[in-house]
Amino acid sequence: MQAITPAQLDDWIRQETTDGAATPVLLDVREPWELQTASAPSGPGYELLAMPMRSVPARLAELERDRPIAVLCHHGGRSAQVARFLQDQGYTRVVNVHGGIDRWSQERDPSIPRY
Repeated sequence: MQAITPAQLDDWIRQETTDGAATPVLLDVREPWELQTASAPSGPGYELLAMPMRSVPARLAELERDRPIAVLCHHGGRSAQVARFLQDQGYTRVVNVHGGIDRWSQERDPSIPRY
């Protein structure tokens, strides 16, 4: 499974959209209370979608198989599991955001609280 850091997200988005692909999804698989504590903002070049890890199997139809997906959680463990699950389901353009929202706060936006 491919992993990127939050600092590499913009480069990954550019790479994934060179062929005219649909806008990538930043899939945040944390729990609602975590999203209230610290959330990545919607950004240029990607759509932010919150889908708690436990709900992903039931909500697969919301994710287009050919759309690039970067999976995000707190530190990268849950997102790695979800990225692996998506790959097992036939999703081919999936990456794990290694370090999660915690590293996002360090590399991209220090205004996002760490918890």
